[in-house]
Amino acid sequence: MYNPIDRNNPFDEPIPTFDMDLLQKLIGQQSRHRSTFENIAILGCGYVGGTLAGYWQDRGHFVTGTTTSRSRRAALAETVSNAIVMKGNDLSAVHSLLEGQDTLVVSVAPTGSQEAAASTYETTYLETAKNLAIALSDAPNIKQVVYLSSCSVYGDRQGEWVDETADLDPLDRKSQVIYEAEQIVLGAANESQKVCVLRLGGIYGPGRELVNMFAGLAGMTMPGKGERFINWIHRDDIISAIEFARSNELDGIYNLVDDSQLTVKEQVKLVCAAYGLPPVSWDASKFSPPRKSLQVNNQKLKAAGYDLMYPQIIV
Repeated sequence: MYNPIDRNNPFDEPIPTFDMDLLQKLIGQQSRHRSTFENIAILGCGYVGGTLAGYWQDRGHFVTGTTTSRSRRAALAETVSNAIVMKGNDLSAVHSLLEGQDTLVVSVAPTGSQEAAASTYETTYLETAKNLAIALSDAPNIKQVVYLSSCSVYGDRQGEWVDETADLDPLDRKSQVIYEAEQIVLGAANESQKVCVLRLGGIYGPGRELVNMFAGLAGMTMPGKGERFINWIHRDDIISAIEFARSNELDGIYNLVDDSQLTVKEQVKLVCAAYGLPPVSWDASKFSPPRKSLQVNNQKLKAAGYDLMYPQIIV
């Protein structure tokens, strides 16, 4: 089953098409400040970063996007003003990327991150974060940094609610690394450089539809009660929230999940009903391995003025 902790925004996933006109209209309704054109760098143009790059490029910004794959550079170059092949653990490359930029978005994750080793996480997240902290001190033009993190840092809460003030209890070294990396980037903030960390729920959207994640369970009998909560966020809400953070100069940590707060059982039921699939049964007498379960509070971002494009999951 899809794990919402992982696979935030791999650098090199294909970039699916989307309704640019609708996205621009909805995002435009939420922007209050910084409407001028900017030089924007996106470190990691995968599923989220690539879509964001296309949106900002079409809005007239000069977008520099990165990929770790030379084979992906040509496709990325069709979307952005400047396409670069680099990794965040290369300090000189990070320095070069930040030169002359006004805004930086960091959307990194190991390719195939569900199977990646903890050491790969350290290379991808910690080394990138350390290099960013160094390079940002030499990049006074950058006024806004948006760093994409994960709700995995909260660990398992056995279905209880959690918000940005909660003590953290990452489940494993990978989640601990994600937390350490976001704290390093937050430490680079100063009076002239805002740093906003968005902790994301499980990402879905075009090319990552919930039916593709859950349809394989149709007609099966699953162990346990299906009472685990999975928090989701639509890809387009991530794009919209990033633009909201940029245009409103947000700083600090914000949870980015939708309002649905459904259990796995409820989510699977919705998918099966929507697609005419055989329902899933649950057998509480059968052992179900413990899995992360929590309900993530999104009120802080709402209080800042953000309105979700997709407050309920779309099946």
